[in-house]
Amino acid sequence: MNMSNRRDSLVLFLGDFLLFTISLTLAVFIRYGRLPEEALFVSYLWSFSIIFVASAIVFFIVGLYDKHTVVLKGNLPQIIFRAQLANALIAIIIFYLIPYFGITPKTILFLYIFISFLLISSWRGYLYPRLGVKNKQKTFLIGRGQETSELLNEVNNNFRYGFTIVSYLDLDSDDEIDFQNDILNKIKNEGISLVIVDLHHDKAASILPDLYSLIFSGVVFIDMRAVYEDIFDRVPLSLLEHSWFLENMSLSPHPFYDLTKRIMDIILSALLLVFFVVVTPFVFLAIKIEDRGPIFITQRRVGKGNRPVTIYKFRSMQGNEEGVWIGETANKVTKVGKFLRYSRIDELPQLWNVFRGDISLIGPRPDVVGLDQRLISAIPYYNTRYLIKPGLSGWAQIRQIYQPGNISPQSVDESTARLAYDLYYIENRSFVLDIKIALKTLKILFSRLGI
Repeated sequence: MNMSNRRDSLVLFLGDFLLFTISLTLAVFIRYGRLPEEALFVSYLWSFSIIFVASAIVFFIVGLYDKHTVVLKGNLPQIIFRAQLANALIAIIIFYLIPYFGITPKTILFLYIFISFLLISSWRGYLYPRLGVKNKQKTFLIGRGQETSELLNEVNNNFRYGFTIVSYLDLDSDDEIDFQNDILNKIKNEGISLVIVDLHHDKAASILPDLYSLIFSGVVFIDMRAVYEDIFDRVPLSLLEHSWFLENMSLSPHPFYDLTKRIMDIILSALLLVFFVVVTPFVFLAIKIEDRGPIFITQRRVGKGNRPVTIYKFRSMQGNEEGVWIGETANKVTKVGKFLRYSRIDELPQLWNVFRGDISLIGPRPDVVGLDQRLISAIPYYNTRYLIKPGLSGWAQIRQIYQPGNISPQSVDESTARLAYDLYYIENRSFVLDIKIALKTLKILFSRLGI
């Protein structure tokens, strides 16, 4: 599954670069009525290379190299349009403000922008979705729970996967499993070559010897949990039990990763504190004009190993509270605070906490002391998110934007969905994942500020 995802991303990446080059070639041809001499064309190609790289980075940040789940797929035209507008703006800025990359005539730049927009939109929106659709692997899903329904809907309504689910068996059904009729006959009659099964379910355990015999017929088996996690980038909470945590939540030392991450936290937080210093006078004036209250507040949050840490924020509510959600008391968000929260400027003082080592730039968001006990009581395994140092931004913060369903913010349901992403991060944390979170966080911040 992961290999398939990497292959898809590589095909998209190579296709994009090919079309960037073709767009430049067509722009030059239209401008001159012919292809120029090799030396001149190479000079254009060199000047535009920075644009090609910048465009690929923009595509990565907006998610055009991610797995396009059904929820995201409907937004693809809009995402492509915005990405191409950003690429056009970057190209204009580079060629007009950086003399080294300047080209003459500028007509070529605008022809390139127009042609690349048409070609990339056609490639992403029409051509690529139709590649390889005819050879989907027929699949039998043996599972249960809400995650099974999500998997069925996702796989059978998305062109990005190389398999389609043609049969489904609910392990939570009261009926006893008849291996011959419920499974074997369907596999033979429907030409099924892949079986996704919840291997840890009690009923599945009883038919494992029978399933074993099918591997000699060329049938491939994959654990449903692994497939779900690979597709949705979160763990299937309803399918987990203690054994999963013992297998996957091992926190053996990662000295190089931990040391390097701490060094990066110190360097980046020190640099970003300069922005905090610049912004503070404006926040001070805005808060004082509205209600003349204090500028900063302190909150006790849950840190690594359930140890409380004191964090600092710009005040965004009428008063400071702990252990409650917004709406549970008469305390309200101020007008200035609404903007501070939306833009996340209220969290800038926490850069000092990052510098001190209380929290990290990247990690699960720290809970307010008091709320943690409520959530631990309501959500199984919730305290496992405290196994690592919390962070200013995390996997859940960039992924829950695409969370299916209508989940109310600041609720047990929202926290449960967040836990699924936090556990995925704890299990898969790495430099690559941290960089991805950082880039996607920048995209969210810029979009909220209207940039």
